[in-house]
Amino acid sequence: MSLAADVLQGNRRALARLLTAVENHSPDAVEALTKLYPHTGQAHLVGVTGSPGTGKSSLVSQITLALRKSGKTVGIVAVDPTSPFSGGAILGDRIRMRDLSGDPGIFIRSMATRGSLGGLARATANVIRVLDAAGFDIILIETVGAGQSEVDIAGHAHTVLVVEAPGMGDDIQAIKAGILEIADVLVVNKSDDQRAQNTIRALRAMIELSSSRQEQTWINHHGQLTAVLASPDAPSEHNGTHWEVPIQATNSLSGEGIAELIEILDRHRAYMQDNGGLAHRRHMQVVAEVDALLSETLLAHLLDRVDRSRLATLIERAVARELVPQAIVELLIGDFL
Repeated sequence: MSLAADVLQGNRRALARLLTAVENHSPDAVEALTKLYPHTGQAHLVGVTGSPGTGKSSLVSQITLALRKSGKTVGIVAVDPTSPFSGGAILGDRIRMRDLSGDPGIFIRSMATRGSLGGLARATANVIRVLDAAGFDIILIETVGAGQSEVDIAGHAHTVLVVEAPGMGDDIQAIKAGILEIADVLVVNKSDDQRAQNTIRALRAMIELSSSRQEQTWINHHGQLTAVLASPDAPSEHNGTHWEVPIQATNSLSGEGIAELIEILDRHRAYMQDNGGLAHRRHMQVVAEVDALLSETLLAHLLDRVDRSRLATLIERAVARELVPQAIVELLIGDFL
């Protein structure tokens, strides 16, 4: 049997092998992804993002344990920083999530960012797709925590959790990082900290200030995730109603607030389904992925065609202050055109 067929049959070893092939951009992976694609689109994709140190990994563990008690299967994509020596994931999330090991209803995949700046690895979309086809009910996507680039998660998830924690040096760090705008749910973790209520109040104030913002759709435009106003004839996530971003306090050590958080996740998915927002978000995810792949592929083809000796000569001229770097780019593009 093929890897794709084995994955559909629930073979975990085949699943692990295919995910490795996907990360390595193997030709076998392309064939398998083509076969699996018709079986995707069933899982609820939940992104978990926020600044480092907010307890994202511990929160993901608690959410997973609670989901398993309700009988749901969970796939976890944990995007770790890249090791400067091996180029692989440091696997810190595997260490924090050791309590989840041994459960056949859970599959954890750590991925290295490999230089990707958006908090997500380049192969993340395909890894999510494989887990979706494998039949997991919910896929949790935890980002590396890269600050302002965390908005990339909006291009992959149906529901985005932005995790904040008190005592991070600023009660409105999430707002400064530019990720409040993508939140479907705000989570204030470490709720036992006496400063948690201050963080909740600050976030609530910012939500009230931004409540009049227009409907936005996040797209990947030429490699950069951008918020654009939805067109009047596009399916609206709100369809006459408005999703009020809730703030849920949690404690990922004691499990406090986790049950309420899962109820919010279920409510958001139902809201998205009822208002056509889920279909629209899936549409925009495909638009963003095609745009990113097109940019990456075209860039690779162009770089392959660059005359390296001519480039070296032009660079020497720039070093001698005869050409500005922008002129080098224009000359090389002129060669193609």
